[in-house]
Amino acid sequence: MGRSVRPIINGIAVTLLVGLTLVASDAPLPGVAGMAPRAQALVTIFLGIVIEALPFLLAGVLVSSAIHLFVSTETIQRLSPQASWRAALLGALLGLAFPVCECGSIPTARRLLDRGAPMPLGIAFVLAAPVVNPIVIVSTWVAFSGDPLIVGGRIALTIIIATLVAVVVGRAGTACRSPVHALVHHHEHDHAHDAVSGWGARVRAVLDHSADEVFEMGRYLIIGAMIAATLQVTIPRATLLAIGSDAFGGTFTLMVLAMVLSICSTVDAFVALSFAGSFSSGAILAFLVFGPMIDIKALLMLTTTFNRAAIARMALGAALLSAAAGITISLLVGGPS
Repeated sequence: MGRSVRPIINGIAVTLLVGLTLVASDAPLPGVAGMAPRAQALVTIFLGIVIEALPFLLAGVLVSSAIHLFVSTETIQRLSPQASWRAALLGALLGLAFPVCECGSIPTARRLLDRGAPMPLGIAFVLAAPVVNPIVIVSTWVAFSGDPLIVGGRIALTIIIATLVAVVVGRAGTACRSPVHALVHHHEHDHAHDAVSGWGARVRAVLDHSADEVFEMGRYLIIGAMIAATLQVTIPRATLLAIGSDAFGGTFTLMVLAMVLSICSTVDAFVALSFAGSFSSGAILAFLVFGPMIDIKALLMLTTTFNRAAIARMALGAALLSAAAGITISLLVGGPS
């Protein structure tokens, strides 16, 4: 993305955040009162998405900055498997070490790729880390009272789908990799930090670098949250739920809902629990697997790291495999969970 476009995106993001926060605070803004309650609902949903995601975005950029400043390219390349499927499998399991959601996994993956990690590793990490991490595993266990089909199925399907998609998309190689290096405006700043020594200087360097990353990723989070909130307000949820009465309709309905809602993976299990009486276990698993991989805000944030062709392949692969798994499980297990 060119430098001439960045100020426009930054301005839109800041305007959205400040304006909607003022609306939420009941400030006397002209024209807003007549839009309630739909406008208030939009603001509430928007701020809910941002507030849920922001702590994990911060965690992700801190991890990203730490990798950039303390882990050398040689170390990453030495530790990364050469075989595509091994690199993808490692990436799918790295969330156990980096407990971040989709907002945090993207800047972390970007830095791993920039440090020389194989493309399949970065793609699998982006797709799997929001689910395959201790926080989300525990929250899913608590929400579904340890149901082995939901808890174990969510983890297993996420690892399998992320690994398969990463191996296939990763073969595109340079077509996916180039956007990682497109952030040339950071490079001089980054190289200056590579030479820092002493813990005090390193901590300051991590914080400085993290601030840059927050502005880079945060604007996409804000715009993506606004799009997701708008869709939630304009598309009645009852319309989506009404077509979810069978294995096929239920699976696709909850996948669309997961994409539109853009809920943080640390809490989406509790939302999925509310569908347990109406949808099959397969449909719920599709919601829990596909949503953290591909939702509206994540699609926008992925543009900071991957090109459009790679993102399209990732989204299509994740959607097809999640749908196939959800429909199959629904047909095998039967009715509402």
